[in-house]
Amino acid sequence: MTARTARLKRADVCVEATAKRAFASALDWPGWCRAGRDEDAALAALAAYRSRYATVARAGRIAFPAGGELAVVDRVPGTATTDFGAPAVAAKAERRPLTAAEARRMAALVAASWAVFDGVVAAAPTSLRQGPRGGGRDRDAMVEHVLAAENAYARKLGIRSRQPGLGDVLAVAAARDEIVAALESARQGLPFVDRGWLPRYAARRIAWHVLDHAWEIEDRFEQ
Repeated sequence: MTARTARLKRADVCVEATAKRAFASALDWPGWCRAGRDEDAALAALAAYRSRYATVARAGRIAFPAGGELAVVDRVPGTATTDFGAPAVAAKAERRPLTAAEARRMAALVAASWAVFDGVVAAAPTSLRQGPRGGGRDRDAMVEHVLAAENAYARKLGIRSRQPGLGDVLAVAAARDEIVAALESARQGLPFVDRGWLPRYAARRIAWHVLDHAWEIEDRFEQ
């Protein structure tokens, strides 16, 4: 069985957990990552979002398994960031070097995550329903939050640039292009810069954040 065939028959998953929260992340599919109160709940959430992530794979023109096993291949202890609500710890597999094809595929899925986010934002009203506890950002505030986070994430890749303004399409595209270029150039399973992120983890974290908010926006305006 080739590596590609194996990818289409099962999804290798890393579980990052604390006593309060767990994240299940599909390691070959940046952004397919969900949280739960424990490992079982996180895996159930990951499985439930398979069809939603399929939209990302289609946007990236990458074949995606409609079914198949979720195989936990790594478990890592979480941190205070995990408890706060973000996957924070790299898996062992994310320390592996990348081939040129793997780097292009990884970058394509991150770019596809942005395409999905942009599509959701374009379809959403400016005001979104409040969350279950009466909170939550409206659409434009959500977009600004994502842009700010990506500007901070870019520094973990050795990229330093100004945060694009809301609605500045050219600046947003330029900032994303820099991130894509960095991911595509990655070959070693080493941080981009001192105190930076590993390439595979960077792709996973960036895509997770984009999609987490894309799906939140969808859930807060769709009936």
